[in-house]
Amino acid sequence: MKNKRQSEILSIIAQKVVNTQEDLQNELLALGYNVTQSTVSRDIKELRLIKSHDSEGNYRYVSAAKKSSNDTSHYHDLFVKSVKSVDYALNNIVIKTHPGMASTACVALDDMFGDMMLGSLAGDDTIIIVTRSEIHSKILIDKINNIL
Repeated sequence: MKNKRQSEILSIIAQKVVNTQEDLQNELLALGYNVTQSTVSRDIKELRLIKSHDSEGNYRYVSAAKKSSNDTSHYHDLFVKSVKSVDYALNNIVIKTHPGMASTACVALDDMFGDMMLGSLAGDDTIIIVTRSEIHSKILIDKINNIL
């Protein structure tokens, strides 16, 4: 049932502009899936859906799934198009993005450099990353700046 529901979610977001969990929940309910907001939230996380602007400028859920396990070009492009600035202090890195793009950039960042971070947190236009030390922050900053 879960796999079928998640497949349906991917179909819904491919066909319609869905910009809130409530919208997605309502779409699933209309299709006969008895889901709660927390179920939709878990599905979004498991499917690695992100909010991003589409080609028409709509802010909506899209799939961030990679085409292959070794292909990070999709994430690279998302990240580069989203980021405005990168800086650090001690073991914290702050990344400024275009409004509404921090979540998108953070998913890309986690995929590309997740092993170098203790954790990351995205708001609307800011990402905070915590590393083990100032040296680790500097190394990660250098890697990020190399792709920008």
